[in-house]
Amino acid sequence: MSTPRTDGNPSPEIAVLTDNICRHYQMGEALIPAVDGISLEIRSGEFVALLGTSGSGKSSLLNLIAGLDRPTSGKVVVHGSDLADLSRAELAKYRLHTVGMVFQSFNLIPRMTLLENVELPMRIAEVNRNKREALALKALERVGLGKRKKHRPVELSGGEQQRASLARALINQPRLLLADEPTGNLDSRTGTEIMNFIREFNESLGMTIVMVTHERALAEQYARRMISLADGKLIDDRATASAATAVVRRGEL
Repeated sequence: MSTPRTDGNPSPEIAVLTDNICRHYQMGEALIPAVDGISLEIRSGEFVALLGTSGSGKSSLLNLIAGLDRPTSGKVVVHGSDLADLSRAELAKYRLHTVGMVFQSFNLIPRMTLLENVELPMRIAEVNRNKREALALKALERVGLGKRKKHRPVELSGGEQQRASLARALINQPRLLLADEPTGNLDSRTGTEIMNFIREFNESLGMTIVMVTHERALAEQYARRMISLADGKLIDDRATASAATAVVRRGEL
């Protein structure tokens, strides 16, 4: 199991550090420990799967890393920034530039075209219109949707919508991609297509990937490290078979 350094500060190669983080919710008189004392380190360029059944705490942990929620106690540090020290405006900027997010439900805006959906993060970042349209089109072409740029989400299949959400997540060149059940609403063939894109981003761009899934086979096939959660606790942390395959492919054995 990975544990943070004793001084609580990550070494330069550490992308994500969580130091004994907890997220507890008060439900009437009951205290629900969604995340319960998790400490881990994720290195830059790793592809990590968070595995567990519904209610295990994996999505809650992902939300803490994304800065969408704050821990009840403990520390989350991403690329040297302690998220607890960031204001709401700084957290918004962190999510805009450091983190790309992909969700099971795609989260595309129905009234916007694909091009408009993908360029939205750059609009928020106040990027010049001509530049953002060119970059959005390039991102769509990277996921095979350049010819669908004027279509709206309702006109696309689930796989095409997820590819568009991947393009949007990449548009500001984040260092960290967080994917919450990215194949959950897709058939197996389309899910494989999406996972191949995510693996390509990890291998060709060096992007750190943290993916939530309940499918052990998916984690074993694509991630290089599998972290299992249960009842808000980290119960296992191990390399996958694909990690050894990746090492062989790079000629390191």
